Amino acid sequence: MKLAIMQPYLFPYIGYFQLAAAVDKFVFYDDVNYIKNGWINRNRILLGDQVRYLTVPLSGASSSLKINEVHVEPSERWLRKLLESVRHAYAKAPHYPQVSALIERIMSEALTPISSLAANTVVEICRYLEIDTEFVPSSTKYGNAQLKGVDRVVDICEKEQASIYVNLPGGRALYDSKVFSARGMELAFIEPNVSPYAQFGQAFQPALSILDVLMFNSKNRVQDILCVEVCS
Repeated sequence: MKLAIMQPYLFPYIGYFQLAAAVDKFVFYDDVNYIKNGWINRNRILLGDQVRYLTVPLSGASSSLKINEVHVEPSERWLRKLLESVRHAYAKAPHYPQVSALIERIMSEALTPISSLAANTVVEICRYLEIDTEFVPSSTKYGNAQLKGVDRVVDICEKEQASIYVNLPGGRALYDSKVFSARGMELAFIEPNVSPYAQFGQAFQPALSILDVLMFNSKNRVQDILCVEVCS
């Protein structure tokens, strides 16, 4: 069984979804410390010819809190503005009607911890793209929050009886394959496909939010892009 573990990100880039599509189970690491100015409550979109941030405002966010302890501000303060930003950015994109409806449905759900809202953006888009990966929050199952770093990752893998732990390339600097092989597991990676696609005719802006990919590519095309190789 192939397993991945990642913090829940808000509408993350295509590589995150390629990772999700490459595994059987995906653990949202939601009970680790919140990181300011990361991807948990924001991501990048293309507005005009500029890259801009799409952000969900948080209440009392602090790096001393776990991600699942940080709450979203009441949606009446920001949701309309966020949806308007999406409209201004992508109203002329070929797949705007169906994708904007998907975004509005996802963001209208009353999920107040940012961990739940961010994770839901991943889960719902995976459903839209017909990715059948199983998702689970780390806070609900493993009882190992006292462990840190690779020790906790390995413990989760063992509890899930995973045979392969799959990472994005950044994991190469964090993990040693010998640690996993000593426990009878393989450490593997994907190389994200962020190949250019037509945006609005200007120079391609890579690795934006999945929203950008969905606005400019058909569902079938995105499903093709999701197929990447898992290698050691």
